[in-house]
Amino acid sequence: MARGRNRTIDDAKPAKLNRTTLRKCLRLFRYLRPHRTAFAAGMLLLLGTSLLSLVFPGLMGKLVDATKGTLPHDTNALLDLHNIDSVALLLLGVFALQAVLGFGRIYLFSHVTEHMLARLRQDTYEHLLKLPMTFFAQRRVGELNSRISADVALLQDTFTTTLAELVRQLVIVTVGLVLLTMLSPQLTLTMLASIPVVAIVAVIFGRYIRKLSKEVQDRIADTNVVVEETLQGIQSVKAFANEAWEAARYGKSVRAARGLALKGARWRGAFVSFIILCMFGAIVLVIWRGVHLKEEGVLTTGQLVTFIMYSVFIGASIGSIPEYVTGLLKAVGATERLFDLHDEAAEPIDLGPKATPLALRGRIAFQHVSFHYATRPDMSVLRDVSFSAEPGQRIALVGPSGAGKSTIAALVLRFHDPVSGALFIDGRDARDYPLTALRDRMAIVPQEVLLFGGTIRENIAYGEPEASQEEIEAAARKANAHSFIASFPEGYATVVGERGVQLSGGQRQRIAIARAVLKDPAILILDEATSALDSESERLVQEALDELMKGRTSLVIAHRLSTVRDADKILVLDKGTVVESGTHDELIADVNGLYHSLSRLQLET
Repeated sequence: MARGRNRTIDDAKPAKLNRTTLRKCLRLFRYLRPHRTAFAAGMLLLLGTSLLSLVFPGLMGKLVDATKGTLPHDTNALLDLHNIDSVALLLLGVFALQAVLGFGRIYLFSHVTEHMLARLRQDTYEHLLKLPMTFFAQRRVGELNSRISADVALLQDTFTTTLAELVRQLVIVTVGLVLLTMLSPQLTLTMLASIPVVAIVAVIFGRYIRKLSKEVQDRIADTNVVVEETLQGIQSVKAFANEAWEAARYGKSVRAARGLALKGARWRGAFVSFIILCMFGAIVLVIWRGVHLKEEGVLTTGQLVTFIMYSVFIGASIGSIPEYVTGLLKAVGATERLFDLHDEAAEPIDLGPKATPLALRGRIAFQHVSFHYATRPDMSVLRDVSFSAEPGQRIALVGPSGAGKSTIAALVLRFHDPVSGALFIDGRDARDYPLTALRDRMAIVPQEVLLFGGTIRENIAYGEPEASQEEIEAAARKANAHSFIASFPEGYATVVGERGVQLSGGQRQRIAIARAVLKDPAILILDEATSALDSESERLVQEALDELMKGRTSLVIAHRLSTVRDADKILVLDKGTVVESGTHDELIADVNGLYHSLSRLQLET
């Protein structure tokens, strides 16, 4: 299958900390602003737990040097750091306080993160809903879904764990080095001698591992796309017996992701091994030097133990910092991709409560409309199209495939705007109407009806979510749907299944018609609504459509010319232009016309 890749989302390079990237990351903190007090409290608790962890090595050194073993009864004597029992009790107190602060820190960060990301998810989804059809024509739904779920999950890990741990390790390294310097400048210099080598290698490894991680994310997104496409088209997959081909396609994608992930694992393993070698090598060097200083009387045994433990703490923190930095940079990349979506130009959609419906009569006028899709500017779809439809008229659009019939419907719905010329509704340029209010007065019954995976009631009520059960049933009766719905054991509570697979094509069409009836539109678009049905289903659906079109301006796109005989006007399109216009009798009388030719072909077949 062709890959409609998106440079912004799929081919994004590893995040670089340039000004543009940093500005996008700073935008993320506006979601943090309402919870800044809780976040600040969490940071204070994080600082407290970090500093308390550095108390442990100092008290361990005191414990080694302590000589007395009698538990004091005096409360003040509990702080006697020469008493073994006092030091042990103090250590237990430190651990208890650290546990309490740690719980508070985790809860506060989780509280802030969940609230912040819930708002971010909502805003991202709402923005996606506002994006124009041209955006979705160039993107694959699976890719967008994967990006939203994977990237937001990455940010969740960052704000709950990675960011906190990175700050914690930096505090430990910074304060620990100060304490080491105060304890023994000679040993501190010995330990620090190995840091430049580790730092240089960490930067090199970090850049490469970050690049591999981004590539792995992209490959995983590809596998999700395969799954979504396959499951959405499972009927076609099974009908063509292509299960093996789809399994091979998914396997190829999974193997590509696995190969990159294993490559990244090898590099991360090499990096960790190098860090471990450096860390333990530095510890051996420090112990060797420290023993010499102890023999010289510069350090006590307890001070040497304290220094070694501080060194282990600092070494472990330095070793973990690259991993957390890599995780943070991955989050930067995720943030950049999310805000790339936010920066896509949106339609002026109103997500607030519905306003009073527009008082449209339904007059449609195309005046010298030309159109081409943004992705194919060299291929004109419509050329200088002009026609009008009076309120309540039925206008049929017929012609060969690719003539521009569906494009005219898309322009009326304002999925696109004309490249030149203008579309007028009730004498007013369609672009001057509020977009949401305008579309709210229109309805479409497509050839391929998409039903949502809920109940029949919910699918019909999609035309008017606030409708009562009586209104829903009345709409179903007008659509010739009530009888088959009532025959189901659950009636209107029947679950239609994914994309309506539990229902036949004719049943799905009649539910779509009931949805349109309930909406009570001024302008109705029928896009080959009966072309895929058997004769009996077509008869029932056509009766429902005839009822639906009464009193409404209707654009009927049809391949079966028999379904448009009663239209008030038939427009015959060919290669983006209106080549004939008139009633059925007028057009069929022109034996040299395209309509007559199409009609004769259909009779012969």
